[in-house]
Amino acid sequence: MIESLQVAGDPRTVAGDAPARALAPLYANALRADSREDGEDALRQAYEIGREGIARGVGLLELATMHHEALAKVLKRISKSPRIEQEVRRAARFFAESLSPYEMAQRGFSDAVCALRRLNETMEGEIQRMAHAVHDEAGQLLDAARLAMSGVARDASPSLQERMRELGAILDRVEVELRRLSHELRPIILDDLGLAPALQLLAEGISRRSGVAVQVETCLEGRPRSNVETALYRIVQEALTNVARHSRAKNVRVQLAHDAAGALHCTIRDDGVGFDVLTVLSGKERGGKERGGLGLIGMRERLNAVGGTLHIRSEPGWGTEIRIEMPVER
Repeated sequence: MIESLQVAGDPRTVAGDAPARALAPLYANALRADSREDGEDALRQAYEIGREGIARGVGLLELATMHHEALAKVLKRISKSPRIEQEVRRAARFFAESLSPYEMAQRGFSDAVCALRRLNETMEGEIQRMAHAVHDEAGQLLDAARLAMSGVARDASPSLQERMRELGAILDRVEVELRRLSHELRPIILDDLGLAPALQLLAEGISRRSGVAVQVETCLEGRPRSNVETALYRIVQEALTNVARHSRAKNVRVQLAHDAAGALHCTIRDDGVGFDVLTVLSGKERGGKERGGLGLIGMRERLNAVGGTLHIRSEPGWGTEIRIEMPVER
């Protein structure tokens, strides 16, 4: 891991912000070890440095500068010729320039992910407001309507009272449907009790309406961040809806747990007919006909916004497995 690297001497820091300057001596030390030994340990350290650089927001150009600064020092110890260091620095400028388009693309992607995250948070906030309005305000109006009807029914004829009871039964069904709609918009249990109870309630609703047996297995230590809970709930909701509509599955299993490193994993596995993943992701059926797809792209966009990854495995006749991985929270 990064913390195990020891810094020797006084290596030159690279131009850039504090995260890059802090990472530079670690990079230089690992590169020197790679030049002296077989390199396996140093390569593992290099991989961890890359992960740490991403976490700290170090850009490609800063990483390229960091590499050439360290390389110049290694080569300078091998040869006393000043031309070697000059050529390495010249090559560093050339290499950094060639990476500029990649850097701009990376920054653009990062900006897009941040914008998507803000959009998702805004949408979820509005959905939450609507769900509470449907649940609370509409419920209060229905109660008021029942009270008004009961007052009218006391002075009404028997035939009108019977009609009032029929109307009351209709209002009861309306309330049930409004509560269901409120839950599907934004389950209050997700905010109050967390992801596991919300998924269990979701599974029960899907099973009751579709006849598909949905089993939820959770083994979580504490609650994930609120935006992660929301993203995972929406993805599982979309996946189970797709199973009910398209898969002709009889059984679905949802598993949610942390691994030994603390990363969060969620797997949704059904025994349905399966599908061609590439065809669905392309948005077209064979022959070029447009199709609506199964929401897989939307799932990936939600996960991108919270730093997760989505893996889909499916074949016609085999069923479908969706695996979600969320890195360790920092």
